[in-house]
Amino acid sequence: MTARGAASAAFGAAAREEWPLDPAVAYLNHGGFGVSPNEVLREQESWRRRIERNPTRFFAGELPSLLRDAAAALATYLGAKGEDLVFVDNATAGCNAVLRSLSFAPGDEILVTGLAYGAVLKAARYVAERSGARLVEVEIPLPVADAAAILAAVSSRLGPRTRLAVFDHIASHSALVLPVAELVRLARAAGARVLVDGAHAPGQVPFSLPAIGADWYVGNCHKWLMAPRGCGFLWCEKPLQVLIHPLSISHGYGAGYIAEFDWTGTRDVTPFLALPAALGCHRRLGGEALMARNTALARAAARLLTGRWGTDLAGPESSFAAMAAVRLPLAGEASQERAASLGRWLSDTHRIEAAVNAHSGALWLRLAAQAYNELAEYERLAALW
Repeated sequence: MTARGAASAAFGAAAREEWPLDPAVAYLNHGGFGVSPNEVLREQESWRRRIERNPTRFFAGELPSLLRDAAAALATYLGAKGEDLVFVDNATAGCNAVLRSLSFAPGDEILVTGLAYGAVLKAARYVAERSGARLVEVEIPLPVADAAAILAAVSSRLGPRTRLAVFDHIASHSALVLPVAELVRLARAAGARVLVDGAHAPGQVPFSLPAIGADWYVGNCHKWLMAPRGCGFLWCEKPLQVLIHPLSISHGYGAGYIAEFDWTGTRDVTPFLALPAALGCHRRLGGEALMARNTALARAAARLLTGRWGTDLAGPESSFAAMAAVRLPLAGEASQERAASLGRWLSDTHRIEAAVNAHSGALWLRLAAQAYNELAEYERLAALW
């Protein structure tokens, strides 16, 4: 592990050696799938070698306490208790675990916003269709004027039949940091339980899990917390744990929340076990100072692009952290198919990785900023239109 401390951490091109990225690619899509630093990948590999020395002893005897140690480390980072946090493969799996564990009846409503991640929206639709419940989708057109507009739109659709509200902490396609604590308060005042999809939040913005006030919170550690891919978590406090079960029912069924989620069958557990090393790497690179640096860079890049292209952001600059969504200066069809084609063109022709999405009749480019990025990379992007 590099001995360099957070105070002397280098950013931009000087930090590229920390990651296994192709040096010819302007990688502006850290929020897509994350990128693990080399030191975290080495830690993961060391766990793989340890497991293979005696898999039976490891899985049957060593793994239970190791998983709880890793969960405790993450919970401490998020201001929570280890006994309230379990691992899942990703935030989508965590959202599915909650949605598919709860009971709904005809006439019940599940509320989501139009900013929801597509996979989670489909999971909510699936659950509603099977139970006879109604899926209520709150339209939130882009660009968003301010947080008050989001709160007003959601408030207008909450009602006495709302049983569950699902909110993003940071919306995937639009990159907007939503007023999640205020949304939770609105929903709970209406009598609804709340699931928060925090796929992009851990490591991108500082927060405390209990302070948000949600019934259930799911997140990823393989995006902004630098863990290996396949490291997500589900958090809820003890009174509600009895309601929730993993997607794979296994030997722990009936033995409680931790027993059920910690063993769902044979799987690759090395992403979870390497998480403490990822947390250490995040701290070494600056922790909250790194988050602030990435936010400042993403906002500077957004100003550069909107100024060069004469377009707008998906919301106020202050509503973005280490990602931002900028409207592309393109007329014509605004379909997800065209968005995907533009993403491939950026990658194949210009060696720039950035997410392109269609929303509210326009095409939006979502950029991301991590320690290895610098403003010159967004200049490459700005020059294309």
